[in-house]
Amino acid sequence: MKIVEVEVFPLTGATVDGGWPQGHEPQENLHTLVQVRTDEGIYGWGSCFTSGTLVQGAVALLWPLLRGQSAVEPERVSEMLRQSSFWQGRGGAVEHAISGIDIALWDIMGKACRQPVSRLLGGNYRQRIKPYGSILFDEPDALAQTLETTVAAGFKAIKMGWRPFGRRSRKFDELLVKTARQTVGDSVELMVDAGGSEQFWPHGTNWARETARMLANYDITWFEEPLPPDDIEGYIELTRSSPVPISGCEVLTRRQAFQPWIERRAVDIIQPDCTKNGGLTESRRIAALAFDHNVTVVPHGWNTAVGLAADLQFSAAIPVARYVEYLTPCLYIDQLTTQPFVIDNEGLLTIPELPGLGVDIDASRLKQYSAASTVFRSK
Repeated sequence: MKIVEVEVFPLTGATVDGGWPQGHEPQENLHTLVQVRTDEGIYGWGSCFTSGTLVQGAVALLWPLLRGQSAVEPERVSEMLRQSSFWQGRGGAVEHAISGIDIALWDIMGKACRQPVSRLLGGNYRQRIKPYGSILFDEPDALAQTLETTVAAGFKAIKMGWRPFGRRSRKFDELLVKTARQTVGDSVELMVDAGGSEQFWPHGTNWARETARMLANYDITWFEEPLPPDDIEGYIELTRSSPVPISGCEVLTRRQAFQPWIERRAVDIIQPDCTKNGGLTESRRIAALAFDHNVTVVPHGWNTAVGLAADLQFSAAIPVARYVEYLTPCLYIDQLTTQPFVIDNEGLLTIPELPGLGVDIDASRLKQYSAASTVFRSK
């Protein structure tokens, strides 16, 4: 079974604001889907956490290497692309594109084998998992309203992130967290994401340590990205002294970048994003290393229905997985698939058991959010 075509679908029209200072408009393109097709008619879906323009350029670079390759050897093919684009890739948009291709190839292999990807990744440790609703911080009254809506949607865990937390004062930060806890009560888990990967993040280890102590008073499950993403020494110091678990590393790509963070236990929870770090292939390698070092893995997933489906398959195959991130509300998750994701009355998501990723994209709905695609095909 050979690869004969790749189509790139930039998503626009329903982009969720990511919390950056400049904000994001619905028409911005932050996410891109890719579809890989084979000479036997089987196709697979992948997702990239980067713009369509960058994915198109990267696929143009990779296509001479990719066309005609086996469609049922995702690990070998993605590693070949990575090794062969070393000087132009080694992270960034090229690795993001490889991520989407890799996910699509796992989807194809699952369909060809008539097995869910989770089984091909090693086996199913669970059939359901807890999603946490991923939202942005806001002014106290607006935050409370968003939290109420998120709980009403069935979430029993919620992560609040980015602005205005950490941007005004310690007193205001505590007001936000106190408001959140009072709004949802003690039965809903709360996580806090400072968003330390924002440009020119002003805070260091002392701020993060003191903030972690405040968060512990409100039973916060973890404290995410409290420092800039390259400050490994600061993370090591913070993780050893924080009263709440520290998480991070969503921006890293390639397993080699994750290795020192895991081996040095710079975080309690490591958060690979399969739509940018190299796909399910790299995520599985990262998770295996983390498991051997007793570091928890929670996939980062500020993305799409395809990204969420990949995270569900990935999490099913991790021995100690507990959560998946669920960006909400997000039309790229809630309105793209032929069958919707459903949170049950226990606040859990059932992991799809159909072949491949277990989901399919509705072509008519995709057209609403991706009017212009780019096709790369064998002549």
